Amino acid sequence: MPQSPAPRKTTGRPARISRAEIIRTALRIVTDEGVDRLTMRRLAAEVGSTPMALYHHVRDKEELLLLLLDDYAAQNLRRPSTPPADPRARVIAAATAIHEVLADCPWVVEVLTADDLMAKSALWFVEQIVDGLTACGLSLEAAVHGYRAIWYYTAGEVVIRATAARRRTTDDRPTYRDRVFADLDPHELPRLAEVADRWAPLTAQDTYADGLTALLNGLLPTPH
Repeated sequence: MPQSPAPRKTTGRPARISRAEIIRTALRIVTDEGVDRLTMRRLAAEVGSTPMALYHHVRDKEELLLLLLDDYAAQNLRRPSTPPADPRARVIAAATAIHEVLADCPWVVEVLTADDLMAKSALWFVEQIVDGLTACGLSLEAAVHGYRAIWYYTAGEVVIRATAARRRTTDDRPTYRDRVFADLDPHELPRLAEVADRWAPLTAQDTYADGLTALLNGLLPTPH
């Protein structure tokens, strides 16, 4: 009995892709390799489509990054059911929540600090910080400046830790700093020489909360 011929492979349009699939694949790229490795051409290849097909779902890379930010913030930045009543505690809670989410996903900081992009779903936390600072006695303008200082501190802490962690996972050789600190002149730099052998573990400690408290103490007016 003759066998039926095998079905022929057809060529034509690439398989349909969804916005959810695009976001999921883009998130994997930026998480594993960094924001710089995300291009529309690379993303199209990963989802088995063409760059032109992607533009039916997202206008450009900037819009794609905005979608990633909003999606990540919506899933991970949870509003507390009852924010602290004390305004100072409210500022600390909101800043700490932002820090915890960013520490788990440093690529978000890379996106936020590279341009004026922001996640709309995170603005509630910014509101808590600005409102808390005004309730503590700052003018609205000073509260905005205070938020900026807190954001710079938070973002900088996350970026520095993430960069150091990546460096340690890819290269276990002593760093340039390690080599310099191992040969410090105690007469020229007595304090640094004294703590040189403990510098790395000391600076690796998580002191974000202490630093945030100290920063907040400096921002707020001194009670009379």
